[in-house]
Amino acid sequence: MTGDFREQPHARARGKVGEDDAVRWLEGQGYRILARNVTNHGGEIDVIAQEGNTLCFVEIKARDGDRYGPAIEAVGYSKQRRLSRAAALYLTARGWHGRACRFDVLGLDREDGGWRYTLIRNAFPYNPGPPRRRW
Repeated sequence: MTGDFREQPHARARGKVGEDDAVRWLEGQGYRILARNVTNHGGEIDVIAQEGNTLCFVEIKARDGDRYGPAIEAVGYSKQRRLSRAAALYLTARGWHGRACRFDVLGLDREDGGWRYTLIRNAFPYNPGPPRRRW
């Protein structure tokens, strides 16, 4: 049954393999990986890397099929806002205000037994939005 909660551990394991492949691919593109799976109150950042002098917050999406469209299309507005908030907290914790940074999205789509990589540099603007209220 598709979407069944019992399939989640398998999907998570596939996601981990996809993320490991993605990190190796990013390194091959010249990214220097600084951190992976960084979690804070804003959310989770898959990869924090550096390309040249620019700090890159990279969201990785992997899909086994094209049933729901390309993987990169899974990063919608609300996900962008969560990533922006998580990045803002990460930058603040390190005193890195004003540091050049951007948000990249790397999509991995299954193709002929391997991955097709689609990288969008500077995929969306920094937009943490107003502070969230905690009631």
